[in-house]
Amino acid sequence: MSAAIDWRAEASRLAFRHQAFIGGTFADAASGKTFACTSPVDGAVLAQIAACDAEDVDRAVKAARAAFDDGVWANEAPRTRKRVLVRFAELIQKNANELALLETLDMGKPILNARHGDLRAVTECVRWYGEAIDKLYDEIAPTPRNALALITREPIGVVGAVVPWNFPLLMAAWKFSPALAAGNSVVLKPAEQSPLSALRIAELAVEAGIPPGVFNVVPGFGETAGQALGRHMDVDALTFTGSTEVGKLFLKYAAESNMKSVSLECGGKTPNIVFADAPDLDDAAKGAADGIFYNSGQVCDAASRLLVEDSIHDEFLSKVTAFAKRYQPGDPLNERTQMGAMVDGTQTQRVLGFINAGKNEGAKLALGGKQVRQETGGYYIEPTIFDGVDNQMSIAREEIFGPVLSTITFRTEEEAILLANDSKYGLEANLWTNDLSKAHSMARALRAGTVTVNTRDGGGIEVPFGGYKQSGYGRDKSLHAFHKYTQLKTTYIKIG
Repeated sequence: MSAAIDWRAEASRLAFRHQAFIGGTFADAASGKTFACTSPVDGAVLAQIAACDAEDVDRAVKAARAAFDDGVWANEAPRTRKRVLVRFAELIQKNANELALLETLDMGKPILNARHGDLRAVTECVRWYGEAIDKLYDEIAPTPRNALALITREPIGVVGAVVPWNFPLLMAAWKFSPALAAGNSVVLKPAEQSPLSALRIAELAVEAGIPPGVFNVVPGFGETAGQALGRHMDVDALTFTGSTEVGKLFLKYAAESNMKSVSLECGGKTPNIVFADAPDLDDAAKGAADGIFYNSGQVCDAASRLLVEDSIHDEFLSKVTAFAKRYQPGDPLNERTQMGAMVDGTQTQRVLGFINAGKNEGAKLALGGKQVRQETGGYYIEPTIFDGVDNQMSIAREEIFGPVLSTITFRTEEEAILLANDSKYGLEANLWTNDLSKAHSMARALRAGTVTVNTRDGGGIEVPFGGYKQSGYGRDKSLHAFHKYTQLKTTYIKIG
């Protein structure tokens, strides 16, 4: 990305897609209703977006079902689907500046993160699953010589994907890439806070060669479009990333409709455990700050609980505070900005409410705690650190989804494990130690879908991601994601 790009000038030239994308064409909501898409950067209304409801979802599902039953995508040769998805990735890469700008305007993340982080990862995701298509093999079961048992993996059918606003395109790509690669049709419901990039990428899907009806986008609210997708009798699988509360609703919708397959990646309260024998305390402190203040803390696996061995507490917290001060909220369209806006006013007030709760519960406010840049019309909160936190306080137990860090001390390895696991969530855990035996024993004891050791990087598209407990089940990323979008068929043949 060139440092010479004037992102504000580029933003002024953008054309926002505002209609639903159903059956290969853009269309208004059947009701004619719209909702305002407001930028958290400055409070400006970007567009009036089609407010889809049950009728629009039904149209999209019918288009997806017709395309699936026709076999125009599902029955294509693997190499053909591979070529189309790789072309799709190339088009995303070609239009990455535009897509990144849509992400920044829509949900307030710094343009540098959107362009160099999110869009690179989206392109990699789509290309990776495209390349995987013609490298997946079925199985033959061990049977007597007079029988042959073929175990084939088939596309599940129509996949509904409901994604959050914190990483709008990346979370969508984690869903639609393996679903399309497996031969399914997809109905994508983006978050109402961030529909713009999903609507634009739908055009690119058709341009890449994905047949009409195979990839549909229905913007709207969770209680209308989201619920309609969850309850639809002709949706075969529903995949969701978002809050645990809403994830439970999708389980209910499935039970009350057609028992559709449901996979969930829900809340998190990641413990970031730092021992005195960490190989580099500066590196660990930077990882602690990055882990909670990146994307303004609006990350499902944000390292929101800092568990520090008591012997290094003062030294380490001082280092974390120094790194945290680099994350002062700034203009998301400035390439030097490291921390942008909260997604909207509702989320801002939610986070401020937790900050007040932390104070009232007796935690010590060590840094930040205030809303800033209010004169811009946008929504910004300072990097905030609490010390002296008890693991039973609300700021240590609830997913805040904002730039708020809770610091808790421990004395022994056993105490650290108890504190880390004392949560309804189990998405990720981070561990910093130079003791290999301790790292292995801790990793086995921690109830989390991912455990990182001496890093905050949990790996790229090649490793699975998902949670334990109320963080959900099923895995995004890696070849394991195909399990959510396929079903096994056994063909048992008697020979002779």
